[in-house]
Amino acid sequence: MKKSKSKTILVVAVASLIALLFLLPLIFMIFTSFKALGEAMSSSALFPKLWTAENYASIFGISAEVPILRWLINTGIVTVGGTALVVFVDVLAAYSLARLNLPWKSFFLTVVVSALTIPTIITLFPMFYLFRQYELIDTFAPLMLVYSANTMGVFLIYSFLRGFPKDLEEAAVIDGATLWQILRFVVFPAIRPVVATLSVLTFLTIYNDFLWPSVVTSSDEMKTVTLGVANLVQGANFVNPGKMMAATVVATMPALIIFVAANKYFVRSVVSSGIK
Repeated sequence: MKKSKSKTILVVAVASLIALLFLLPLIFMIFTSFKALGEAMSSSALFPKLWTAENYASIFGISAEVPILRWLINTGIVTVGGTALVVFVDVLAAYSLARLNLPWKSFFLTVVVSALTIPTIITLFPMFYLFRQYELIDTFAPLMLVYSANTMGVFLIYSFLRGFPKDLEEAAVIDGATLWQILRFVVFPAIRPVVATLSVLTFLTIYNDFLWPSVVTSSDEMKTVTLGVANLVQGANFVNPGKMMAATVVATMPALIIFVAANKYFVRSVVSSGIK
């Protein structure tokens, strides 16, 4: 018993040390954001000698050189809109493949599964060319529409529905319910856990995406927060580490809050899908 307790303490100590190593960059980022310009440039100490919020005041001020609020609003529109679009399209597509007697259903299912093996980078230029043909570059449309073709979500919901009994749906048909009513009031409540998992994964994917926004946006007004903060490294703010860290902290908080609030759905999705 004593040996088992010592082993548990050792495992917890090692796990805590590893966790601290992973958290160290985040801790350094937060403390540096509260340093004045001179100290941030010259000192490598973890804790600030003189705490100041001037870096946050400078990025949230009316005449702020870093339009962090604009980038956060853009990210909110793109992330919420894109996630809602993915859920709507994926639920309809998965339900059609799992329940409806459609012609060529096996072929479409094969296409969905095959699409999972295609690297995203290969589709980058065709998508850019398509949106450019319709003059949609540097608008919200390409930032949201591109995520709607989420075959992983279709396959996730389809697999869930294949193991879900049809009894309730058949009872609803006998009661005279329409197809839309069955989907809305019978199927959707049953698949709510997997939809929540898909929503969390999609939200974090869109929020953290850097490559696609960097391809289809060119103006500061349309940048997302990840793109805007990354570009700070190349701009005049590079000489002000405190301001850069403050912008990074602000950009990190929304995704961190969502991750903590929906942690159980995220862990469940990793376990069920085998994502590493």
